[in-house]
Amino acid sequence: MAPRAGSHGPETNYTKGRFFVDTNLLVYAYDQTAEPKRSISAKVLSALWEHRTGVVSTQVLQELFVALTRKVARPLPVDIVEGIVSDFLGWRLVVNDGKAILRAIDIQKRLGLSFWDSLIVQAAVFARAHTLLTEDLQNGQVIDGVTIVNPFLAP
Repeated sequence: MAPRAGSHGPETNYTKGRFFVDTNLLVYAYDQTAEPKRSISAKVLSALWEHRTGVVSTQVLQELFVALTRKVARPLPVDIVEGIVSDFLGWRLVVNDGKAILRAIDIQKRLGLSFWDSLIVQAAVFARAHTLLTEDLQNGQVIDGVTIVNPFLAP
């Protein structure tokens, strides 16, 4: 179900380390109306599958389910999206518990990010990811040792 075929974009070396993937990258990979981001996302995810270096959180998978079944221009059937989510459960998974919420609040207080972005950042930090792939935060920013990378920006 999940794309598995190979800037911090598709040509980046995804063989080592941990790459935390924000929801938007996953959504674009399955949204038929999202070109050219769809192609870039599919290539990045393919490399992460191949090298088993991708990380997601429960928040990311929850948001993915809602986006693909309700928010994209052409929503996908629930059964298809359930399979997609199930595939990503094969990645390293950060479960957001009470301590994760408190860590996110701390990041929000320190950096002024939204709570939801702070929850993503804390999950990346907790997973010991060296890179957070997202288009929602400042490219190149380093937060608690995690580098923010927008894979859609030209190198």
